[in-house]
Amino acid sequence: MISYNKSIPEKYNVDLCVVGGGPSGLCAAIAAARQGLSVYVAESQGFFGGAATAALVPAFMPFDNGKDFLAGGLGREIYDHCINAGFHLNPSGVLNINLEPYKKILDDMVQAEENIQFSFFTNLIDVIQEDGKVKQGIFAAKSGVFAVKAKIFADCSGDGDLCAWAGATYELGDDTEPLMPTTLCSLWAGIDWNDKNFRENERLELAIQDGVFTQHDRHLTGLFKSAESMGGGNIGHSYNVDATDEVSLTQGMLCGRKILPEYEVYYREYLMRGYTNAHVVATGSYLGVRETRRVMGDYVMTVGDYIKRARFDDEIGVFSYPIDIHPTNTSKERFTDFENEWKNMRYEKGEFYGIPYRVLVPLGLHNVYVAGRCASFDRKMQSSIRTMPCCFIMGQAAGAGAALAVKEGKSPREVDVQKLRAVLKDMGAFLPD
Repeated sequence: MISYNKSIPEKYNVDLCVVGGGPSGLCAAIAAARQGLSVYVAESQGFFGGAATAALVPAFMPFDNGKDFLAGGLGREIYDHCINAGFHLNPSGVLNINLEPYKKILDDMVQAEENIQFSFFTNLIDVIQEDGKVKQGIFAAKSGVFAVKAKIFADCSGDGDLCAWAGATYELGDDTEPLMPTTLCSLWAGIDWNDKNFRENERLELAIQDGVFTQHDRHLTGLFKSAESMGGGNIGHSYNVDATDEVSLTQGMLCGRKILPEYEVYYREYLMRGYTNAHVVATGSYLGVRETRRVMGDYVMTVGDYIKRARFDDEIGVFSYPIDIHPTNTSKERFTDFENEWKNMRYEKGEFYGIPYRVLVPLGLHNVYVAGRCASFDRKMQSSIRTMPCCFIMGQAAGAGAALAVKEGKSPREVDVQKLRAVLKDMGAFLPD
């Protein structure tokens, strides 16, 4: 161990500091800025969007439940921009992501808000807190190390970094099995979308028997059309990766790059029609991470809430995506369990569960919100809320909540949630009584 002391500048002093410019951080920043707050956003990559842009996750997953558009407000705004830009909408209603146009959409949305300052290539490395109040976030960038002072902080890092380093209680996985595997998503070219005629997993077992794959991974999410002859691949898994540890992340990236050529062989030589010229042209700059820390809040949503379609007096939104825990090993038995859970733990058209405000308020911290996949849920519940449309919902609520807290001189825990709900409704949020 060493001690290291350094004097650093306080580069920003704002109402709200947002850590991470992914779906939850983006919406937190815009929602707060539109309510008049000064906002600073620190993003570790060279663009906004999080998993969609850094990890090349190729689709949003549903914004609706077959009847209602659930990600109202900023989620609707983003969805409409994507539709207007010609993004491909699957027959199932899933909106695919066209990478470069999506980056530009998010650039334009943030730059349109005069109250937002931001910098790319900027990483949170520490926090200074006293008695549960975060006073400064410490960041590292090309210019060096600097501090950001804020009245409210929003941890939208995906991994709960700020909350964990500030001393919040969190869970990482559970006692039953390892963390969900990660995926090194990819961009493919040479696809004839008009000619393909097989379900993508139709010949997977044959390819496994023929020794095509290093791992006998039977869970193939597949390719999603992004443009003419182009597609995004949510293909292959790196197992036993802990994305809160850089050594583990490194091994996950190496595994992802190792196995992708095997999938090129599978698509070209086993599926063939539509894929005879298919090939990988790029992989994500970051792994597609499905779970890491879950920060415990004033309420912890559980799979029981999912099963009973729970509703709450302090709802900031509703959602309906299925329980989706990817198999944590390559056994046939675990894949069968996954298939059964995926098929049986689903909602009917028009159903949803509520998301209480309290999952955004970390225990033990007084001026912090947490939003996104690292908010307060048990492991199974987190596998439903982790998709981008739900992160839009949570981020929007955190940003609007921060505005009320700052304007009224309160902590997030003291915010009048009925006032917040009224603000969210004015923003277009779907909040059925």
